Amino acid sequence: MSTPDLLYSEAEEDLRSAVRALLADRAGDPGAVARRAEAGQALDRQLWRTLAADMGLAGLLVPEKLGGQGATHREAAVVLEELGRAVTPVPYLTSAVMATEALLGCDTENAEVAELLGELASGERIGVPAVPLSAAPGGPLPAGVRAEGGSLSGRIGAVADAADADVLLVRADDGLYAVEVGAPGVTVEPRTPLDLTRPLADVVLDGATGRRLADAGTAEAAIRRALLAGAGLLASEQWGLAEWCLTETVRYLGERRQFNRPVGSFQALKHRLAQLWLEVENARAAARAAADALATDDAEIPLSVAVAQSYCAGVAVHAAEECVQLHGGIGMTWEHAAHLYLKRAKSDQIALGTPGAHRAAVAELVDLRAP
Repeated sequence: MSTPDLLYSEAEEDLRSAVRALLADRAGDPGAVARRAEAGQALDRQLWRTLAADMGLAGLLVPEKLGGQGATHREAAVVLEELGRAVTPVPYLTSAVMATEALLGCDTENAEVAELLGELASGERIGVPAVPLSAAPGGPLPAGVRAEGGSLSGRIGAVADAADADVLLVRADDGLYAVEVGAPGVTVEPRTPLDLTRPLADVVLDGATGRRLADAGTAEAAIRRALLAGAGLLASEQWGLAEWCLTETVRYLGERRQFNRPVGSFQALKHRLAQLWLEVENARAAARAAADALATDDAEIPLSVAVAQSYCAGVAVHAAEECVQLHGGIGMTWEHAAHLYLKRAKSDQIALGTPGAHRAAVAELVDLRAP
């Protein structure tokens, strides 16, 4: 295992500045985000077009010859850090990372695969792997879709961003299919998620047709590749979320006064914030290590991803909980952003494998299993 590069390059810092400036200008106030999500309109399509098409961020992982930017997972991680800081309701993780990784795991010389990759890279279309959000990289894959005579039938539950997708990547018993949302035999049934900014839906296929992109063996490997990259870069989103919660809480406690003193000057709160700062910085290192491993195709990618997810998920939840509690009464209101961060953190905690599942994976990978 090579030593990971945890530092940010100048290009990555420039990318961060551009994304942060856009989100500060366009993401809207937390109350508006919450109201839009509650109304079933979580996706901000105009913002997504700007991010995906105008800035070219949807194609970061796609090679230039296929219409993308030819960047690496390190740059995609920076984008996800900023999206996490703003709990932005866009399908970057599912489309620009997971669906793209699944297609890159297929034969890119195949004209249909290459065409779909180009469409996702341009932001023209949104693609989503039809797997439950809870599916872990090394865990069992759902096997509920059957292919009979060219038609697909089955049900996949709790698929993230399926309601906003244009095309679903469906793993059937004989291969990987691209299925158009809205086509005959395709039903997307929205569910009520904890995190309204990342909607979930059940996908029901009843005699649906799709374009076959890969055989069964390639399909499984492609979906596992998508889950692994998704879990690794989800850690960057979790770190961005935790960093915002810490920064916002420190700012608030410096302004809020009790007994004619800033609340942040109380020793007990200083200790809590110092502990949280240590956790957040450790989470940054773990997330950056996972992104660097993916970018360099390191042999220890599964270990780096499992370490990052087993740690960052808990830190994000802790940071969001402290943000709500230390903001006092205002932290419990719908108008304040704290509840959005707590819901996203709790949702991310069980997304793409629970911390417990990832800790078990770490134990297996380093041969330190519990007795």
